[in-house]
Amino acid sequence: MRARHTTHITNIGGITIGGALNIAIQSMTNSNTADIKSTVQQIIDLKNAGSKIVRITVNDDEAANAVPYIKQQLIEKGCNIPLVGCFHYNGHILLKKYPSCAMALDKYRINPGNVGFGNKKDVNFISIIETLLKQDAIGKTPFSNIYYNKALRIGANWGSIDTTLMNELIDKNNTSINPKSYNEIIKCALITSTIQSVKLAVKTGMTENQIVLSCKISNPIDVIDVYQKIAKKSNCALHIGLTEAGNDEHGALKTATAMSVLLYNGYGDTIRASTTNINKPRSYEVKICQQILQAMGLQSFSPAITSCPGCGRTNNQYFKQLVQGIQQYIEKNHQYWLSLYSKTNELKIAIMGCIVNGPGESKHADIGLSLPGNAEHPSAVVYINGQKHCTLHNEGCILSEFKKIINNYIKNKQDITQCSD
Repeated sequence: MRARHTTHITNIGGITIGGALNIAIQSMTNSNTADIKSTVQQIIDLKNAGSKIVRITVNDDEAANAVPYIKQQLIEKGCNIPLVGCFHYNGHILLKKYPSCAMALDKYRINPGNVGFGNKKDVNFISIIETLLKQDAIGKTPFSNIYYNKALRIGANWGSIDTTLMNELIDKNNTSINPKSYNEIIKCALITSTIQSVKLAVKTGMTENQIVLSCKISNPIDVIDVYQKIAKKSNCALHIGLTEAGNDEHGALKTATAMSVLLYNGYGDTIRASTTNINKPRSYEVKICQQILQAMGLQSFSPAITSCPGCGRTNNQYFKQLVQGIQQYIEKNHQYWLSLYSKTNELKIAIMGCIVNGPGESKHADIGLSLPGNAEHPSAVVYINGQKHCTLHNEGCILSEFKKIINNYIKNKQDITQCSD
């Protein structure tokens, strides 16, 4: 794993990102922002799932007017999570028209491809930056003391590229001796548009440690290429992910493909899985990010299960039921175990189907169980910290006995500070 690219530390409503700090998972609501009750509940659900930052759409008067009420209700419910306002086309108008919205948000997201067109582009962009930097001029509000000097995300997207810049690059490419492919021009436009916006933001009064960058494409290979290139041109914090990744598992796999390469090479300070969750809750995108970070060894969110795929040597049906039973047991008891043992998230549990790799994998785990295969003696060996702990002989009791072993292991590992009395 390579050192992190970003050296700047950015504060987003009390959450700091960049440098060697933990990578923050970000998510976005899909409720109508003007529906305050639904939006508040979805933000709470996303936070409870593990999101550290939540973005909401601010697209019209009703949404902008709702933002301070959403923030206030979140505070009253004890949900102090940074809110990002997502602006397209009319952000400069809404932020001026609704100063309480401008104050309540912790970060503004601007898309350089649609912040304005022609000679209005820079004017609108500067207007948003001036609002972002504005000091309290309208008296005390619930947000007066804590929500000024916002962070900014300059978020370019290949579905909404700056058309003027794109046309200039195409014209230049048409006369080039070594013309680039259309795909390369798109990536060049994304990067150029983003860096130009950074320079204008700094010129207007921002510092680079207030700025987060993203350049999103829906193809993993292109996303990897774009972020590697933009990281050479800026030291700002990076928000990584695909745009329009796809539905459910398909989107999760595409996201993991791109993110794992970027994270391994030190790119990424906030991440999001932009998946279409057809049969899953909105919080599924948070779970995807957690699983990627845990698989990369960057953060741990729950005990990890190592299990084999099963084969002709394995009692496949029983083995699958055992793995599923332990997974459900972990999900049910995870929060309680954390109250006992702070390193519960780091536990590794192995459930293996036969003696070929079973004992070895079980010894590598904190707690491991090696089932007998179809041809072996009907007994399951349990290992703890690499040493044989016991042998379970009754197939009907293996699941219940192994649950007890996991629970006792965690209880015996209780933090000293919690056992001092």
